[in-house]
Amino acid sequence: MSEYSSKLESEHMDFLFEGILSLQTKEECYRFFEDISTINEIKAFEQRLQVAKMLADKKTYLDIAAATGASTATISRINRALNYGSDGYKLILERLESKK
Repeated sequence: MSEYSSKLESEHMDFLFEGILSLQTKEECYRFFEDISTINEIKAFEQRLQVAKMLADKKTYLDIAAATGASTATISRINRALNYGSDGYKLILERLESKK
């Protein structure tokens, strides 16, 4: 069991995450996230993960902004999370890389 503690932690948040963890296919993810989120919210998640990947790949802010449409403020916030955050981005990026 992890010793990590989140500011978001609650019984209701646990229920949400257990629901997400129950998804088994990309199609199920599309179906759930289309129901629970707006297209703009989902696109924001998509953009943030792409920015994180590009930062991890040592791309410049200008290249990232041009490729993703993210503002430099968003890129900076994600960079800060990569360097000083809870390692959530790093965890996902490492797992995706290991699947290749």
